[in-house]
Amino acid sequence: MPDLFSIDLSLLDWMIFMVAGIVAGIINTLAGSGSLITLPIFVFLCGLPPTIANGTNRVGVLFQSAVGLHAHQKSGAFSFEGSIWLVIPTVIGAILGSLIAVDLNEETMNLVLGLLMVFMMIVLLIKPSRWLHDLPVAIDRNKHPLTIAAFFLIGVYGGFIQAGVGIFLLAGLVLISRYTLRSGNGIKLLIVLIFAIPTLAVFLWFNQVHLGYGLAMALFQAIGAYLAVKFVVRINNADVWIHRLLIAIVAVAAIKFLL
Repeated sequence: MPDLFSIDLSLLDWMIFMVAGIVAGIINTLAGSGSLITLPIFVFLCGLPPTIANGTNRVGVLFQSAVGLHAHQKSGAFSFEGSIWLVIPTVIGAILGSLIAVDLNEETMNLVLGLLMVFMMIVLLIKPSRWLHDLPVAIDRNKHPLTIAAFFLIGVYGGFIQAGVGIFLLAGLVLISRYTLRSGNGIKLLIVLIFAIPTLAVFLWFNQVHLGYGLAMALFQAIGAYLAVKFVVRINNADVWIHRLLIAIVAVAAIKFLL
């Protein structure tokens, strides 16, 4: 069995590692797809196989979600009302997705991810007002069977491969349940935190987590998450900036997965 604890990085590697972790933590907290940064770092800088990189990535996701959620709670800027109807199907789906992911077909997954990102770009650009609304939260929609099914599928995707799940969660939270982007980010962090626990457990069970690199990256991602929440709660037009960041990230993600 490979050594899943030791770390072998030069000083320059550590600097790249640190910057990548902080930036990924910021992106994941404000939007999603920070794993597009951390996964290549684990593969190309740390030399991990894609399957182990996929599992290792969940350590940072767990820590950054916990820190980001705690910071959101302290701000008092939103509530978790009605979120339980979204958490349960997402967690169940994520456990299923993580069980599938232990035999990851990378080429097929890249194609699927790329097409999903193109679709998401269209959704973001057509009628942006749907993302920047100030409507009352439609909590009753969270109990609808189609909403539950949608979040279950998002969970399957998130359990399979983390990259981009935050964007799809935000789409469901804003477009279906009518949370604002700011409050939706808080609910997103809650959902990701909860499903990160069983999915990480699955990857640990199959020895597909490098704890050394995972915990090191988690420290920097947690710093990024803290900085991101401080930005969101202090700026007046945070939803506009989050929407712009989503567009930029989705465009980069589509190009990366399809090329």
